[in-house]
Amino acid sequence: MRGTLVRKLLARCLTVGLAVLAFLLVALTGATLPGLLLAVAALAAGLWERRVRPGADVVAESVLVAAGILVGYARRLDAGFDLALVATALVVLALVLLDGPLRDAGGLEIRTANLPVRPGLTTAHVGTAIPVLLGAVALGALLALPTWYALVVSLLVGGLAGVVGLRLARRRFRPSTAASPVARALARHQPEFLLYFSAPPGSEYQVTMWLPYLERIGRPFLVLLREPEFLAPIAAATRAPVVYCPTLKAIDEALVPSLRVAFYVNHGAKNAHCIRFTQLTHIQIHHGDSDKAPSANPVSAIFDRNFVAGQAAIDRYARAGVHIPAEKFVVVGRPQVEAIGVRRPPVPMPAHPTVLYTPTWTGHHADANYCSLPVAEAVVGRLLARGATVILRAHPYTAQNPESARQLARVEELLATDRSRTGRQHVWGTDASRAMSLVDCVNRSDALISDVSGVISDYLYSGKPYAVTDMGVDGDAFTARFPLARSGYVLRRDLADVDDVLERLLGTDPLAEARWAMRTHYLGDFPVESYAEGFLSAARAHLAPAAVPATHPGHADRPVGAESVTG
Repeated sequence: MRGTLVRKLLARCLTVGLAVLAFLLVALTGATLPGLLLAVAALAAGLWERRVRPGADVVAESVLVAAGILVGYARRLDAGFDLALVATALVVLALVLLDGPLRDAGGLEIRTANLPVRPGLTTAHVGTAIPVLLGAVALGALLALPTWYALVVSLLVGGLAGVVGLRLARRRFRPSTAASPVARALARHQPEFLLYFSAPPGSEYQVTMWLPYLERIGRPFLVLLREPEFLAPIAAATRAPVVYCPTLKAIDEALVPSLRVAFYVNHGAKNAHCIRFTQLTHIQIHHGDSDKAPSANPVSAIFDRNFVAGQAAIDRYARAGVHIPAEKFVVVGRPQVEAIGVRRPPVPMPAHPTVLYTPTWTGHHADANYCSLPVAEAVVGRLLARGATVILRAHPYTAQNPESARQLARVEELLATDRSRTGRQHVWGTDASRAMSLVDCVNRSDALISDVSGVISDYLYSGKPYAVTDMGVDGDAFTARFPLARSGYVLRRDLADVDDVLERLLGTDPLAEARWAMRTHYLGDFPVESYAEGFLSAARAHLAPAAVPATHPGHADRPVGAESVTG
């Protein structure tokens, strides 16, 4: 995330700096050739900025570059008032000023990946064509070509923009009754279910963790996105069609009649845009299982079914006072843990163990802040003193809090220093979060230290010991609020018990049998050799035609699609 920010800042500085410098060189110093070359460099920087900042507004920079190029053109030909150059300037100015509104209008268009649809001309083509046009005009100036060349090139690009603009206007103000190309392609694909996804940036892991299991269901499906930044990474992770729907009208196009079930992986506010379709069975499958407060969200009640890992999830809702009818719950296990190696307690601990440490983020609200990064440096220091190798896998949202990012950086520096001194192969950063999956981290470790999060539930499957950080003020009530901590070793915020916790975690392990019993309660009682079948069988059962309800539970009977809203 930090690298992305640096690239964005660098692209912005290059685009602005080169554009201003090019204009000043041509307009004020008369250095035409260097100015034109800098203008071309500014155009290249602008194209790069569009890639790293898709919504970048480069109107001012484009106007400066265009002005510099046209002044340079006039000077190269030693022309006075030239009608062709004046006409070119007017066309270029119109194109630059219309680029933003065209992109805004194009942003309301449905976009796809992994689907055989001919996209035709789009606003992206216009956005790319404008710097290409300016580059072509700059080339004409460098070669001292006649000014009619610049006018012809600008009129060609102007025609392209006009075609795109007319198509967008026709779709907006005179919508066709015929199915769109996307709808026709999806109808040919005949998807039986969809995965609906809306979330903040950096949340694609919530989808990618489920894609292999959705594919193993063995039925055609699609992924429906509400934010454009997820289109490329999610399309790269699956062969299924991925459709970005910016508006409610776009969702109407994507929901073809063959669909029976919609899966959801979170409680995003935009889920309501799909739940309104009463012909579908709506199933929440979640992106993790933990004792965190958000895991008992009352919004879960709006779904037809809640697929949960084990009985503990059902009890969690009841404990939080959230009433959901028992028939809405289906215990399916947590299929993502199937590749985790299982060790039946007691688990032998090596003299120099490898410990996985997974601090979570601070959350959106104070009651969901379980982050242990304020004490992480001290905890990791104690592990190093015991000769442990540490795998540090931080939550992807950690960088959203500057203080958390600084705390994490200090811990990473501590690990780097120890690795240089002792040769122990600690792992952190992208090596722990991208080069290794969570399953890899679990299998490589001998024990876990984690904040309250879904990582503990996954680790529980392995049978290996874990410790849970208590960063709140619950005291003895901590295990009542977070029952999973009962079969783990609770590490208090003041670290007064840190040595005792590490001794039991990495030594005596008195909770081994209790942990094994808790494993079934949280993760279901499914055979290790076919663990994922719990989810796959339940999903296939709900895809059977007889399983599709005529109306959505909790809604009055009404014709299917009666609430379809265009936008």
